[in-house]
This record gives sequence, structure tokens and C-alpha cells, in this order.
Amino acid sequence: MAKQKVVLAYSGGLDTSCILKWLIGQDFEVVCYMANIGQVEDFEAAKKKALGIGASKVVIDDVREDFVHNYVWPAISYGLLYESRYLLGTSLARPCISVGLVKCAQENDAAYISHGATGKGNDQVRFELSCYALYPRVKIIAPWRLKEFTSKFEGRQDLLKYASENGIPVSATPKAPWSTDANLMHVSYESGILENPINPPPKDLFEMTVDPKEATNKSTKLELVFKKGLPVALKTENGETYETPLKIFSTVNEIGKVHGVGRIDVVENRFIGLKSRGVYETPGGTILHQAHTDLEVFCLDKEVYRVKQNLRDRLSDYVYNGFWFSPEGNYVRKALDLAQETVEGTVKVELYKGSVYILGRSSEVSLYNKDLVSMDRHAGFSPEDATGFINIQAIRLKEYNRVQKQRQA
Repeated sequence: MAKQKVVLAYSGGLDTSCILKWLIGQDFEVVCYMANIGQVEDFEAAKKKALGIGASKVVIDDVREDFVHNYVWPAISYGLLYESRYLLGTSLARPCISVGLVKCAQENDAAYISHGATGKGNDQVRFELSCYALYPRVKIIAPWRLKEFTSKFEGRQDLLKYASENGIPVSATPKAPWSTDANLMHVSYESGILENPINPPPKDLFEMTVDPKEATNKSTKLELVFKKGLPVALKTENGETYETPLKIFSTVNEIGKVHGVGRIDVVENRFIGLKSRGVYETPGGTILHQAHTDLEVFCLDKEVYRVKQNLRDRLSDYVYNGFWFSPEGNYVRKALDLAQETVEGTVKVELYKGSVYILGRSSEVSLYNKDLVSMDRHAGFSPEDATGFINIQAIRLKEYNRVQKQRQA
């Protein structure tokens, strides 16, 4: 009888290498799936390692263009920001990877998908909800939630012992005392020495940006062009223009890196109810987000903008919690796409020592009316009308004051 197949989301690290061996020991045929989502990784070395451990097949999938075009770009256009600070770099990568996992499972006739996400984190929820939404019949194996696995492995030392006993190669480089997750959009750091939220992150932690205090003393100016809320062109000081999503994003990432743009240190609320401390660096995403926000206020009707911000916050929660592929996620994305129809124009920015400065903006569809707002002419605005406007607004305040005085009497 043929063994049942499982597709393992494989990173090449200690955890998933041990899980690979453990799944084989559970009598599964294991296909390893690796998504190239922009992380620095020796994929061929990881493939060789997985095959050496016993994987029947290793699939390396370059999803960088898909990630930028179908996840990062929409997130920029919607202004997604979890709890007003986090640009959702890891959260956006999970549905993208899940699409590849499901495709791999279907193409290899695998009934199971497995991952190495922990039982305390968000990723277990994101991966599994996305996989169930895309492939309802799939079965999930989450070793870090299985008693037969967690009774054997409590932490890194147990995994190292298991690796030694089973001939699993372990990197000779000492593991950093924190957890790292990287993709084209950002790098996130958590756990380990970061679990004490009063301690600042070590200077050698950051991988994607230079220290803003040590960044170049020469600022850089850029022009970003948007159409229907999406970045369509990047123009540099050197006269270079980039027009494809991957090239725009890669370039703005590199420019943001040398200026130390996009570092944040936050405590956030995980979906499962725990608070966690996360340190993030998102250079290109930060630049694009700030430029887009400026253009959006410039172009949108005031009330449409406020409704859009409410929907933005809802969708930010959906994405963070793993509901990219959900009825509510689809509905809100369509509504936000409608709001972006008139977010078009150019934003000029300047980068300097960790900051993004907006220098100016222009648009042919903006609701900004220079003549109407001018302090030098009336241009159809009747100043005397403001008296009635203020009087009407004051009624509520006067009534509140009257009642308060009665209560105090």
C-alpha cells in the first residue's frame, strides 16, 4: 500500500528539518515546498539537505512577483496598517505562500499539508485558514500542536539532540537569540531576548536597514506615481524610471535601506489573545505607504476617506488574523478598490536618516481647489456664511454648558 503524501512548508532550518524526519517516521511520503518570497536563502543547499533527510521531492517556487503584485501592491493601495503601526509584512506573505502550498498538494496528489508554526503564534492560523479556504478537503498536520510531538520536543535543545541522533545537518553558525522571518517586504524579529519589552533591540539585530543615526548625510529625493491607488512608476534623482511592480519595490527597498527608513518596535495583540513584542523593518513599504496616504487625502472626498479608513482597519485585522481568503475580506477589498478609483497622481518625497518627508504632490483628479481655498480671493466662498455655520455648531456646546451648570447648582 502506497504511503500517504504530505506537503511540508519547508524552510531548511532546524525546526522544519526535524519535522521532515519526524513525518517520515510517521510513515508519510514528504514533499517539501519552499517559497522564494524574497528572503536571503541558499535554496539549492536547502533542497539538497531535504533530499538527504529523506524527502521524496523538493519544490522551489519563485513567488516574488506574485507577492508584490497581488498582495503588497493592494496593501499599499488600501493603506493597510495593523493597530496603526504594523505594515503586515509577514501577514501578507502567508496567503501568498498558502496558494503555492495548495497548488503543490494538488499537483502531487497529497491529502495533507504540514507546517512548523508554533501553537502560540499567528502563522498557524494564517496558513491553515488560507489552506482550508482554497482546498477545503485538505488535512493539516501541525506538529507543534500534537501531543506525540510536543512530548518529545519541548524546545531547541531537544531538536538539536534529535538532529544529531538522525544525522540531520545543523548550521555551524550560532543561532541568534531571537526569531527572524524575512521576505521581500520586511524582516520581523521576535521572541528570545526580545521577550522583555523594556530592553531595546541589539544593534546587530537589523538586517534590512542601516542604523538611521549612521545613515548617509546626503538625502535622496524620489517621485512616486500612482494610478488607481497602485504605484506605477518610480523616478529617481538620477533620471532613472522603474515601472514594473517588482522593480519599483526592489529599488525603493534599496534606497530606503541606506537611509534607515522603516524601523519600528511595537507590542501587538496576536489573534489568539496573547500580546507579543515585535521589531520590524520595512523600508520600501514605509516609503510607499506614506506617499500613498498623502495622495489619498489630496484626492478623496472627505467622507469617502473616513469611511475608507474604517474599512482599512477592518481589512487590516482580517489580514493579520488570516482571513485574506474570506467573504468579508473579498467584500472589503472590492469596496476599497472602488475608493481608489480617483487616487491618481505624483508624490515627491525626500529620505533622510530614517524619515520620509513629503515635499509635494500633484494630481489631475484631486478635489483640492487652489482658487477656492486662497486667502487672497473669495472665489465663490461667502465669508458671512461661516457665521451661521458656527452658530449652528455652537448650539450643542451651549446646551451642554447649560446642563452642566444646572447639575453643579
